[in-house]
Amino acid sequence: MAVVLAANLVTTGVVASAQPPDEPPACSDTLPKLRYLVLFDTGIAQRAAGKEISAACGRLSGYYPQIGVAVATSRDSRFPHRIGTDRAFSAQRVMRLQQGPRKSDETDSTQAQVTGDPTAVSTMDRTGEQWDMDLIHADRSRRIDKGSKDVVVGVLDSGVDPNHPDLRKALDPALSAGCLSGVAVRARTAWEPTGSPHGTHVAGTIAAADDGRGVAGVAPGVRIASVKVVDDDGFIFPEYAVCGLMWATVNEMAVTNNSYFVDPWLMTCNRNSERVVFEAVRRAVDYATRQGTLTVAAATNEGADLSDPSGQTAGGPSASGMERRTLDGGCKVLPAGLRGVVAVSATGPDKLKAGYSSYGLGVIDVTAPGGEPRGSSAPGAAPSAKPACVLSTVPGGYDRYCGTSMATPHVSGVAALLAGKHPEASPPELTRMLTDQAESVPCPADYDLDDTGAQDAYCDGYAPYNGFYGHGMVDAESAVSEAASTESASESSGN
Repeated sequence: MAVVLAANLVTTGVVASAQPPDEPPACSDTLPKLRYLVLFDTGIAQRAAGKEISAACGRLSGYYPQIGVAVATSRDSRFPHRIGTDRAFSAQRVMRLQQGPRKSDETDSTQAQVTGDPTAVSTMDRTGEQWDMDLIHADRSRRIDKGSKDVVVGVLDSGVDPNHPDLRKALDPALSAGCLSGVAVRARTAWEPTGSPHGTHVAGTIAAADDGRGVAGVAPGVRIASVKVVDDDGFIFPEYAVCGLMWATVNEMAVTNNSYFVDPWLMTCNRNSERVVFEAVRRAVDYATRQGTLTVAAATNEGADLSDPSGQTAGGPSASGMERRTLDGGCKVLPAGLRGVVAVSATGPDKLKAGYSSYGLGVIDVTAPGGEPRGSSAPGAAPSAKPACVLSTVPGGYDRYCGTSMATPHVSGVAALLAGKHPEASPPELTRMLTDQAESVPCPADYDLDDTGAQDAYCDGYAPYNGFYGHGMVDAESAVSEAASTESASESSGN
């Protein structure tokens, strides 16, 4: 027995030294360098996270220990399998495999993205053309309270033009950053717009100066920060969004405006590898809420019922592993569909839900003017000669655009006014104020926009709360009215 046992030990030792069973395969550069989001348990130290990523043939490039989310890069195709496909995901890889066109937005433009000569911008007063401000009574609220300089709104978007004369006093360069690597970079070149005027237009709706020239924002007295989360191809990868939300939270911004949805899908499902995206963004939003930053987000322009996702998506490349995706109740638009986020739908000048605006009972919190490209959207109404879109700032001047992206900053502006009057209010309390003070908009009796005899969408609910408008149209005047604000604050705190 002793001889046999010794022989077995020797044999085992030889095999082990030749190929240890727990030694991973060597790293390889089989892919271009790709970014990944990697989930860890909250509280895991950065050093431990970096060590695990390195052992899996990756490199840690950023880490958010508050939420246990890392940004890593790797050239090894087996990196996500080594970490675990339920913990590591690359949206960049999916988009490269799909090889789709540039993602368009409401403000596609080939013009320069930064104002070259501020003195050349028209000084004509165009506030009379801002029907959207009249609709939420911002024209009246500005006479009472323009907002507090202590309040900062993070514009998580394509960048904000720092040279536009309507935005220069509001924009705070020290709080601005670019997030296109998944890690905040404070250099001006990182947060200036380079691919779209979208962020500049959104910023003007929030805080354009009320100086008798150009346009005026909902809250011209607050500060804004340019937090760039949209790349030059128009994509918002989840690492961009996580970085933007965390940057705004750590820098104690009162509100973030999120006029986007997180790629690579319109709706992200909380399952399989998609869970990495869902969970990372959810953690960032939850952290923001706990730390005092309110997240306001667009419902998207797909005209979809976000309360009842179903069916299958179109097929994709086989290499992506996501040829067809079946949607269910666990699939949501990010970040608008998450708990704690104020989701915004859009209306035209007639307070009717814009045809493009997504909706959904239990998803939409409030509505705001986003414009209607066809003019009036009321059934049977003749199209207007001019599209009734929202006028705001763009590099070099002003322009009109329609979309839930345009509706959302109206809500962010009203939230900023409330935050200025109630600096101790938590995000849930600010949300309660927004919804309590909103003007109820009932479901339309007829929503046949193209006069075909069939309803284009169905509005569930009743006047105070429904799937088209949530709790109703936000009201800036009510937000700065001392009596209304005090009453709502008291109700929110349970007094």
